[in-house]
Amino acid sequence: MRTSTPAGSGCVASTGGFAAAPLPASTPGDSGVPAGGAGAAPLARSPIPPPEPVTVTAGWEVSAVRAAGDLALTDCTPLAKVLVRAPSSGLAAAELAVPFGRSARDEAGALVVGSGPGEWLLLAPPGHEPAVTARLAGLAGRATAEHVSVIDLTHGRALMRLTGPAAAGVLARVCGIDLSDRFTPDGTAFRSAVAAVATDVIRDDMAGVRSYLLHCERSSGRYLFDALVSIGHDFGIEIDGFRAPGI
Repeated sequence: MRTSTPAGSGCVASTGGFAAAPLPASTPGDSGVPAGGAGAAPLARSPIPPPEPVTVTAGWEVSAVRAAGDLALTDCTPLAKVLVRAPSSGLAAAELAVPFGRSARDEAGALVVGSGPGEWLLLAPPGHEPAVTARLAGLAGRATAEHVSVIDLTHGRALMRLTGPAAAGVLARVCGIDLSDRFTPDGTAFRSAVAAVATDVIRDDMAGVRSYLLHCERSSGRYLFDALVSIGHDFGIEIDGFRAPGI
């Protein structure tokens, strides 16, 4: 078995096996204290500046703003994001059990996204990176005849959620994909340009309300978020601060 992980990925390869490098611990839930207060622990920060008031949730600085309308945009960057690459027809693919272009929650509650051929993105609550990585290390250990790589992308990518009946209308102005139920039903995953940014889009409806997760490079996160806010003004968009578990 071979495992490969880029430097800074949060995982390390070891001879004859896969080991997860220690990651900073995070405290689940909302601390209830303003970010940067006296005695505050080091905080993780999104590339998207949080509108005030600001609080701390699961070790991340987030906005405490709450949306009241029908269309909301939330910075979900604090979610754990772990990428798996493996042969598309091997044992690892069979255990992940989500085909390219689709998404589904696994038994542990993580959202497994078939983001590309032989590529899966797992999204989980903040601070769950070590648990997800360890679980995938076990998968790599069972797929001894395959090259399986596991990469923690949590701090290297931006992630946001657009929710509301008008969500598709907002995206339609900056994305060329047909967002109708016929072509992109709930659970669909695709990669496309959104406001000229290469973006992984996952339709993940919440309690029957249309909702999209948008995942891009960290350096493009603020631009994409601001573009959606600007376009969404015509639809009554509001910012809604992140709340754990968030997925």
